[in-house]
Amino acid sequence: MTMLSQAALIALGVGLVAATPSPSSVGSDLSLLFQNDLNWPTAPDHNGTILISKPSTNAEALASCGQLYETLLPTNGTYFESDITDLLRYLAFETFEPYQQYWVESLSSTECSAISLEGVATVSCTEQLPAFCSQSAPYRPNTDTDMSTQYQLEVPSGNITVLGTRDHLSFRFIGIPYADPFERWTYSNVYSSAGNISALAYGSPCTQIGYGSEDCLYLNVYTPYLPQDATTSKSLKPVLFWIHGGAFTGGEGSDGIFDGGNLASRSDVVVVTINYRLSTIGFLALEDGTTNGNYGIADQITALRWVQEHIADFGGDPSRVTIFGQSAGAGSVRALLAAKPAFGLFAGAIAQSNLDGFGYADTYSNYYTIEQEYYVAAESLIEYVGCANATDVLTCLRGISAETLVNAPTAPRYVVVDGTYITTNQLELNGTGPTAPAHVIFGWMRDDGTDFAGAWPTPNTTEAESIMGIGISQNLTDMIIASDLFPIPYGTNATWDLFNVTSRVATDGEFRCLDQATVVAAAKNNIFPSVYTYQFDRSYMGYMPLADTCVPPATEEYPYGDPNLPYFRCHSGELYYTFATLGQSALPFRDWNDLVLSQVAADSWSAFARTFNPNPSFAYLAARGYTNTTAALEQYGLWEEVTPYTETPLRLFDAPLSNSPYLEQAQCDFLGYPLTFYG
Repeated sequence: MTMLSQAALIALGVGLVAATPSPSSVGSDLSLLFQNDLNWPTAPDHNGTILISKPSTNAEALASCGQLYETLLPTNGTYFESDITDLLRYLAFETFEPYQQYWVESLSSTECSAISLEGVATVSCTEQLPAFCSQSAPYRPNTDTDMSTQYQLEVPSGNITVLGTRDHLSFRFIGIPYADPFERWTYSNVYSSAGNISALAYGSPCTQIGYGSEDCLYLNVYTPYLPQDATTSKSLKPVLFWIHGGAFTGGEGSDGIFDGGNLASRSDVVVVTINYRLSTIGFLALEDGTTNGNYGIADQITALRWVQEHIADFGGDPSRVTIFGQSAGAGSVRALLAAKPAFGLFAGAIAQSNLDGFGYADTYSNYYTIEQEYYVAAESLIEYVGCANATDVLTCLRGISAETLVNAPTAPRYVVVDGTYITTNQLELNGTGPTAPAHVIFGWMRDDGTDFAGAWPTPNTTEAESIMGIGISQNLTDMIIASDLFPIPYGTNATWDLFNVTSRVATDGEFRCLDQATVVAAAKNNIFPSVYTYQFDRSYMGYMPLADTCVPPATEEYPYGDPNLPYFRCHSGELYYTFATLGQSALPFRDWNDLVLSQVAADSWSAFARTFNPNPSFAYLAARGYTNTTAALEQYGLWEEVTPYTETPLRLFDAPLSNSPYLEQAQCDFLGYPLTFYG
């Protein structure tokens, strides 16, 4: 055959495209493959590729790549040989024959080249093979690259067509509206308009102190795979559906920590992040029989319904949706596990740092009635904004600016028993209330209560004053001190030693004790198909209203902080690990273990999404070339399922990994939160 130049074929391919390319116009499923070891400083030295899975001739493959403004994959680069070997092994593990060949860039102008696990070979140009295209999109997403037509593509789904883009890690569709327009304090419905949607820029965060808007019900999809026909695809990926934290008063799904590209590329999963209504706009409940609260929870369910309708067209498997969230997001996960309208919309659930217990934490897991919420928050809000004497309070409130409503001193932020979404005052773990048929993980940070423990003590602060800063009574404080169960450590810094006690009490009483009781009761009463639990003993940054408490001290050897020295493992300190985004910003790895724990955490979370077991199989790890995770699991053991008979059910995420019995049992018993608390 007479060989056309690659440039000519690319031009031919582009010339055939009347609109933005899509899997249908290319005539094939599209898979974005990147051998992501999460070691961001070396990422630019690794090549990615776009797989055109439908077999075609070499000329047809060149034309298909050309439609994506790419050529066939060059076979050079610093890490090309090792990366392509791992990718080929994974494709053989998942879909293709072990020695399947794929078109790559030809090594000469007269012959065609294909690659397999046996290496690069000369192949007849008329062979029918899948193809590896080059992947020239940049590593760091930004407005300029998102708006560049070179990397854009579109996905039709139902009555909408969504325009997105790609970076080097995933196909990205950001700022997709998932709900129809709605009136304030009405429940959202799944987006139903027909037409074209531009998903090239994040939608507005929901109204919160300082910024946001009420037009905010948007979600973001990061995917490694776009099927030509989702109804026949056998390669749909697990879905991780993220619910952000922020005390039900702040936060957004577009926070850079939650960029889903790393999880998508390393773990071959689809990541969805969402916004939902917050504060007064999302949680106001009145005693009028109409304004029943939980609008933010209902938004999460609306987004899950959107996922059920559309995610297959973005490569996701609607039967394998795992919801996961942290802090208020974990509180949302717990609420959704009890919300009948959410049942069947997800099959897995991960609650990271769910609050429960005394003080500030109580209302995240124990739900007010509407009457109680009105007394605690709404009544004062109404007076604050000047609607107390209005003939129609709801109409008056609708005339108040959203900014004023969320800035009110008693702005509602509470999940309530509304009778439709939430029908019990807690997640019932004894079998007496509604519970979703989902596999679950509950976990927390080692020092999760640190920054909920009041002010940092001064040299004149007494032990009682420090502990009472958590928000507990003088009587309980005196009992805690007298118990000798929370002794002051003897270190070189008296205020640090004192605050260690306060942090320990806050962590036990607001996180650890009742999360342990939750999984114990769930396993004992067979509430969920499977249950796992963890504690993160290493953290990076985290929620830090008390300056420097969550950062280890820097040394000459560890200029970014020595994790081997004492520091508090604070609330939110696991997020960079579980989202595998550590190193992509101005936050560098402190040591090699930061990278390894990122790999292990991402592999564990995605394994749960894939199989509802957080232990990735050794066959999967071998196929992917994930040797660090393999070594960690082989050396330190698997994460054990919680059962009534498991001796070490608690997975400790640290360097090294380990398993542990339940912690602080004597302290939890004393505080009134024993393992048997939920029955």
